[in-house]
Amino acid sequence: MSQEQGVHTPTGPVGDPTRHGPLNPAEARGAVRRALAERPAGQGAPYTPDSLSDALLVASELTTNAMLHGGGITDFDVEVVGENLHLSVCDRERRRPVTLESVDRRGRHRCGGRGWPIVCRLACEVEVADLPTGGKRVTAVIPLLGPHPEGA
Repeated sequence: MSQEQGVHTPTGPVGDPTRHGPLNPAEARGAVRRALAERPAGQGAPYTPDSLSDALLVASELTTNAMLHGGGITDFDVEVVGENLHLSVCDRERRRPVTLESVDRRGRHRCGGRGWPIVCRLACEVEVADLPTGGKRVTAVIPLLGPHPEGA
């Protein structure tokens, strides 16, 4: 029996009336909830409330980054694979996500710039891949059973 269950939501160009799939972080969070709720009984791992919160936060961060820094969301996938939730967000920008210092050169605190470190902390695996048509795909793997114990 397959251990995979997912929701694939390809999107068209921004402004395309036939476009579907998450257009914003709230819709991405809804797709995560649906992927977990629509799993057939007995398929995939159960999930903890903390792992659901982690997955929702990662979905929000990845889609927000695609909107703010990547020219918009061009594709979105979420699927349960065994004990993990795989989230992938594609955008139009090849530049990789970066971590900004919390203080600028003048010593002023920056607003923002903390989403990428949050994604990297909550995910057990993160991959950024260039797309052949331009842009990139960011995939984060979230453990559904909670954080893996240190040293495990």
